[in-house]
Amino acid sequence: MVKVTFRDQNGGTRPAPGHGLFPLGAAITLADLDRDPHPRLARLRDAEPVSWLPALNGWLVTRHDLAVAVMRDSSAFTVDDPRFSTARVVGPSMLSLDGAVHGRHRAAFTKGFGRGEIRARLAAFVEAEAGRLVAAMRPAGAGDLRRGLAGPLAVAVVAEALGLGDTDPATLLDWYAAIVGSVSALTGDQGPAPGASREEAVARGAAAFRSLSARLSAVLGAPDGSLLAGAAGGGAGARLDPGEVISNAAVIMFGGIETTEGMIGNAMLHLLRDPAQLALVRADDSLVPNAVEESLRLEPAAAVVDRYATRDVTLAGTGIRAGDLVSVSLAGAGRDPAVFADPDRFDVRRHNARLNLAFAHGPHFCLGAHLARLEAQAAVRAALTLPGLHLDPGRPAEPRGLVFRKPPAVHVRWRP
Repeated sequence: MVKVTFRDQNGGTRPAPGHGLFPLGAAITLADLDRDPHPRLARLRDAEPVSWLPALNGWLVTRHDLAVAVMRDSSAFTVDDPRFSTARVVGPSMLSLDGAVHGRHRAAFTKGFGRGEIRARLAAFVEAEAGRLVAAMRPAGAGDLRRGLAGPLAVAVVAEALGLGDTDPATLLDWYAAIVGSVSALTGDQGPAPGASREEAVARGAAAFRSLSARLSAVLGAPDGSLLAGAAGGGAGARLDPGEVISNAAVIMFGGIETTEGMIGNAMLHLLRDPAQLALVRADDSLVPNAVEESLRLEPAAAVVDRYATRDVTLAGTGIRAGDLVSVSLAGAGRDPAVFADPDRFDVRRHNARLNLAFAHGPHFCLGAHLARLEAQAAVRAALTLPGLHLDPGRPAEPRGLVFRKPPAVHVRWRP
């Protein structure tokens, strides 16, 4: 018999939890989760809603109610763990902290990223930028909505929100790519960029974060009433020092680029693949917000979020040991038939589409949710002004990604 082990938070090994008790989970590979995870997630949700996946070296939770329970209970399932590599690159932030210290970090940004403040500060900019990007694409009659609209819009809006509007977008993307590469290299789940060693990837990420920190420090020193200056001045009585503000700004930038780009790309793909649903949205612009929510339910841009068990705990009858990785499948929860009828169907009129967990839940509910929704809705509305917009049949695409899921491109055509 083969002895199966897993690596714990201290770098040691011990027998894998529940070895032999989760045959469906044991058969799943990382490639399965990257390409088309939904059929396998459905089988897990039905038979093994808390399953041990050797490929993840941890547990995968796929049922909606259990996903909510894990994300809500930060005392039992925490992000504050040495294996959480983002903190090793940019320092502690609201993304990697729990409890009172998490509350202090988050409170400083809560007002600035609230619905009213976001609309007052950024709605006009977002709509104008989406319109500008689509207008630039229009004469060509064909293009890629990911690279022509979704990505540039996400970068421009994050830069504007953080007071980096005068920074070259290419520079921001270079910093972003280097830091994400460093996080991936430290995690070990993905290799560094081709031709680079792990040490080189980590060093490039550190250098990029130093450059970003210097630029953000200048923003903090400017009396412009920016969101960052407001955080440093104290939101809800929770003053952060400059280093803490910069660490949080860095994770806001990553989330604002990666997941928002994916959110827009997935939404356009869902709409353009379904002529009947597209016709409903074209006929009734008020359906755009719900169409975005429905797309988030079907294919969240962040497919999973990770937690670590702080103590031995039982979840749905399954024993989880202290230190175990517990990955919550937001993608699996979004297609739970106990919550969403006919869960694999894209329905822009679905009455409970906003019950999706694409922005997580509990203390770590996405701070930028209001801004991301604003961007996605503006992008969809702007794209649909292109006459006769349709997918390019010769260049199909599917969402891909183990953690962050989006199509590599959304090639479309329209009448110039």
